[in-house]
Amino acid sequence: MNDLASSPDALPTLLLVDGSSYLYRAFHAMPDLRGPQGEPTGALHGMVNMLRLLRKQVASSHAVCVFDAKGPTFRDEWYADYKAHRPSMPEDLAAQVAPIHDVVKLLGWPVLEVPGIEADDAIGTLCVVAAEAGYKVVVSTGDKDLAQLVNERVTLVNTMSNETLDEAGVLAKFGVPPRLIVDYLTLVGDAVDNIPGVEKVGPKTAAKWIAEHGSLDQLVAVADTIKGVAGENLRKALDWLPQGRRLITVRTDCDLRNHVPQWPALDALALREPDTAALKDFAVAHGFKTWVRELELALGAAPAGKAKAKPAKASGTDDLFGAGQAGEEIAEELPATATLATRYDTVTDWPTFDRWLAKIEAAEITAFDTETDSLEPMKARIVGLSFSVAVGEAAYIPLAHQGPDAPEQLAMDEVLARLKPWLEGAQYPKVGQNIKYDSHVLANHGIAVQGYTHDTMLQSYVLEAHKPHGLESLALRFLNRKGLSYEDVAGKGAQQIPFAQVAVERASQYSCEDSDLTLHLHQTLWPQLQAEPALQDIYQRMEMPVSVLLQRIERNGVLIDAQLLQQQSHELAQRIVALEQEAYDLAGQPFNLGSPKQLGEILFVKQGLPVVKKTATGAPSTNEEVLEKLAEDYPLPARILEYRSLAKLKSTYTDKLPLMVNAETGRVHTNYAQAVAVTGRLSSNDPNLQNIPVRTAEGRRIREAFIAPPGHFIVSADYSQIELRIMAHISQDENLLRAFSEGLDVHRATASEVFGAPVDEVSSEQRRYAKVINFGLIYGMSAHGLAKNLGIDRSAASSYIERYFHRFAGVKRYMDETRAQAKEQGYVETVFGRRLWLPEINSPNGPSRAGAERAAINAPMQGTAADLIKLAMIEVQKVLDAEHKASLIIMQVHDELVLQVPEAELDWVRAQVPALMASVAQLRVPLLAEVGSGPNWESAH
Repeated sequence: MNDLASSPDALPTLLLVDGSSYLYRAFHAMPDLRGPQGEPTGALHGMVNMLRLLRKQVASSHAVCVFDAKGPTFRDEWYADYKAHRPSMPEDLAAQVAPIHDVVKLLGWPVLEVPGIEADDAIGTLCVVAAEAGYKVVVSTGDKDLAQLVNERVTLVNTMSNETLDEAGVLAKFGVPPRLIVDYLTLVGDAVDNIPGVEKVGPKTAAKWIAEHGSLDQLVAVADTIKGVAGENLRKALDWLPQGRRLITVRTDCDLRNHVPQWPALDALALREPDTAALKDFAVAHGFKTWVRELELALGAAPAGKAKAKPAKASGTDDLFGAGQAGEEIAEELPATATLATRYDTVTDWPTFDRWLAKIEAAEITAFDTETDSLEPMKARIVGLSFSVAVGEAAYIPLAHQGPDAPEQLAMDEVLARLKPWLEGAQYPKVGQNIKYDSHVLANHGIAVQGYTHDTMLQSYVLEAHKPHGLESLALRFLNRKGLSYEDVAGKGAQQIPFAQVAVERASQYSCEDSDLTLHLHQTLWPQLQAEPALQDIYQRMEMPVSVLLQRIERNGVLIDAQLLQQQSHELAQRIVALEQEAYDLAGQPFNLGSPKQLGEILFVKQGLPVVKKTATGAPSTNEEVLEKLAEDYPLPARILEYRSLAKLKSTYTDKLPLMVNAETGRVHTNYAQAVAVTGRLSSNDPNLQNIPVRTAEGRRIREAFIAPPGHFIVSADYSQIELRIMAHISQDENLLRAFSEGLDVHRATASEVFGAPVDEVSSEQRRYAKVINFGLIYGMSAHGLAKNLGIDRSAASSYIERYFHRFAGVKRYMDETRAQAKEQGYVETVFGRRLWLPEINSPNGPSRAGAERAAINAPMQGTAADLIKLAMIEVQKVLDAEHKASLIIMQVHDELVLQVPEAELDWVRAQVPALMASVAQLRVPLLAEVGSGPNWESAH
């Protein structure tokens, strides 16, 4: 939105805020914050920060925050069912409306609330009057209906998505220009306001029809010629469409004389300076501790106390609210650096290059970034490089820009050769944003980068794992800075051009900003980590070394037997065809197995099977959970489930894996995402190694295609029952501790305690029940869930859980204390101190809160297991390097390390790797890693 703030346009700007939209956004995005008297304040915190940030981002002389007034409007008179499905305003939000109005006024914003009309209509009227009076109008909203107001003078901005919609933007987003948005919305309908459209007509069809016929009126005129079901539905809706259009049209002619002084003049809407003294009193009354300190400083008083630098607490939002810390207080207000003075150089001659090389060699730390021709790490080639040695100071070296306007550039080979000593020099400290990617890019050019001491993506991940970690999001959240986006310089969608074709001047601004922002973020985030020793240790002892190691593992790759996969794919295809025919026979007719509608008609209309669950539209559901329930008693749902399972295996793995083999290495190289899972676990993609199914024979066969080359073995080392061992350690339950310390079968020992039988007399059925209980309770399973899993009635399941907690009282105590701790501080921790944030732990929404409570119990186990496997990876690689072994770590999946091992090192690896994994931490129970080996991944289990 900086383009709005810095526009040279001489027109005065009127900034209109859809206050009602902001209210709900703030309420649902923020956790359940409470003021000094226990009153809800989440929406209040969010609203204050959203408005303060917006005022910095959009330069305007006049503004107004428009709210919906209480009571019915003219649309309710037109249509009795208007907004009939909307729930009433939550009590906790309703309690915050009055103080929100108060603080908005204290912040200097005029407030407008007009009975009998909606905020949209007041905004529409203000748009028209202001444009006619010579103003440029910016409307801040997330409401798509207001796109109908856009014209050469009126622009929409959506702070939630950082989206700006001018006339071209509306056309690009909706497929129709602003003047036809009402026609478009009339066809689509508005489910939120309970305004029907044409049944089964979605955005694509609506845009297509309007593009073909020019308008809704012209479409209606030829409705008889529209073919298919959509045409039939259009004709059925013809009587309704005028009313729908009437409801959707925003009024622009409302009488605001009694609500805006001197109307239609807009002088009364001039922005005022905030009332600092009154705001301080307000902030004290409502518990804004950090803001109080800032306001005291502004008033010239000594602050009540200096804030300790610390990571933001859970807010559950991509922090549209400035720095968005929630919990007891909102984070430190960010400096207004959006207009920071910058000195960016474009390096196209050797004297400038030499000057910058001297700078980075002498710098205390340098931010470094690559611009490339691909997002695929193993294939990406350099287009340009940027460096930053001080905030606001950066340089870009274009190396492979193309096009008639591209300037003469320095030779890439020579530039990289002269940079190589610095890039490979561990003595030159470097910081990056997602350094693993840049390390791959440099490796593609034969450079083994060293000296990366910091990664801002990982700093953010350790501080706030539950929030986004992209550079743009971080810069806005922590620095209040917004640079160019990739789409700004390269375009969007089908119109996007390769970075090599971006004008060098534009590319230089973009890349320099990236390095500049990265350095600035490091200077902001690193002190926060240093202030929290446990988090600093997680970052330096685990995340940074793991990032370097993952780059090695990804480059190692894994050998795939493409011929075996093709054979499996052929066999799966035959079985899929057979299952399809079996389904036809059972249904009594052919049908599309992939169509929920056709399947629903077969199952529930033709065959009369019981309806287990309904979709949001009221139709019988055919999702996997429903089919699994029906499959217990009926053969057709069972065939459908098997069909779906095999079809997914075929499309996702047996067909796709051979296509992923890298032509240069002959191996498949997955990409490990390190900053995604809030528990600290790694995830992988292209291919996704985490989701290869192992519960079915067909799924396990996929792993047979992950093979060792001649003279080598695949070795799998897997932590045994790791989460139960962590539960024993954390809960200190004496019975669990004894079972693991004595090396007992923990499920048999649990069955002995629950069923009151001697260990050696526990039946296999009792052991199975105990196993489900052990793992189920870790994941917060309820009596209902246990009953469903075991196929028993709920009272029996409740009895088992009661007996379990009676015998394992330490586990029950841990669960109760953890839930209470999570509610109090908004997070739980792993054994090593990693913070696992739970934004919904105090949510007013029951299911969301219950889900967060379950996560609170399980997250310390999952998170600690993730920490352990990371420590294990680091230790195993360290010893492999020290012993000069040729064995390679080629995969990390869940709690398992997979290695490719030369035959000569097999015995050593089988003995040493599990021992190393067991020794990385000392818990109250012994860690155990089990090892297997074979010619392929499956045989190593």
